[in-house]
Amino acid sequence: MSDTFDTARRMGEIRSFHVMELLARAKALEALGRSVIHMEVGEPDFATPAPVIDAGHLALEQGHTRYLPATGLPQLKREIAGFYQARYGLKFDSNRVIVTPGSSGALQLVMGVLVNPGDTVLMADPGYPCNRNFVVLMGGIPISMAVGPDTGYQLSAERIAEAWSADTRAVMVASPSNPTGTLLDRDQLQAIYEVVKERGGRLIVDEIYQGLVYGDEGYTALDIADDLFVINSFSKYFGMTGWRIGWMVVPQSYVGAIDRLAQNIFISSSSIAQYAALAAFSPATIAILEQRRTEFRKRRDYLLPALRELGFKVAVEPEGAFYLYTDCSALTTDSFTFCMELLEQQGVAATPGRDFGDNRPEQHIRFAYTTEIDKLREGIARLERFLR
Repeated sequence: MSDTFDTARRMGEIRSFHVMELLARAKALEALGRSVIHMEVGEPDFATPAPVIDAGHLALEQGHTRYLPATGLPQLKREIAGFYQARYGLKFDSNRVIVTPGSSGALQLVMGVLVNPGDTVLMADPGYPCNRNFVVLMGGIPISMAVGPDTGYQLSAERIAEAWSADTRAVMVASPSNPTGTLLDRDQLQAIYEVVKERGGRLIVDEIYQGLVYGDEGYTALDIADDLFVINSFSKYFGMTGWRIGWMVVPQSYVGAIDRLAQNIFISSSSIAQYAALAAFSPATIAILEQRRTEFRKRRDYLLPALRELGFKVAVEPEGAFYLYTDCSALTTDSFTFCMELLEQQGVAATPGRDFGDNRPEQHIRFAYTTEIDKLREGIARLERFLR
């Protein structure tokens, strides 16, 4: 029997996470006793809040380890809907909430119910790399549109109108965004929604970093319309990355189709994670999370000027998430080699731009301020030594 095998053609279009190569090397260096300052992975350094952990323990003790409905634990769906009402004054039927295995599960479902083979989906470049791959998985064609500081690294209604074709099925935007941390204001998102709706498409809004906004309270796209798709997660603001739980709010007319698809793809999300997440919206948990948001802002306010002083350009100050997407063209012509050498020589891990698209990736590096300020200061000191 031959040891060779053929993969499906789509696999030729599914890109790897290049940062994982860098992370694997960072872990190997640490195993050898080297000190590494991690500014590469988008995972908060804070532990899951204690009330959530306690709720998870209680769920285990009470035997909540069985399958749940494919669209989620009804109590959790009500808690999520209640969160939107409490924070944004927005009321809707909790039946529209779909609980998923992380936001990745939500992305798979929404692309599965929207995208036919050959359909195109418009999205920003730079952007979260998995978005492209979920479109490809469904036989669609991701159209990555280069964006820059002039639009805050976001798509605009005008650009979407120009790029629209007979094959365009949907548009995906993110606010706050990864890797740039920039926001779409309400008027900008309203204009995008109207362009997409006029052309018979669907708008998908990634709000995974909602809550990690450092100006005002922010808003939700659901306040603009109820016939769009909003994706969110318990990973970033709520600090539950490893629990693998997220959600989306969908138009009522899509609930049945998404339910059928979820039943077939993953049956249901983790029961333990869902019962634990019931405590994520408690006053005690929210108080912890708001303290952490303040800490993230302090980290941003330290790291941004420190990187600029070293020669990294940040054209648009990020208003959310926990990333700085820097232009490193004054320091190197190859951000990937720069990041690998920085790791080897000084033990600082950062993410090269090639993970986020094809829009001048060699000129950009993403720094995540997901570690404490003392370590960020040490990282800056090592960067300075490296540049010397």
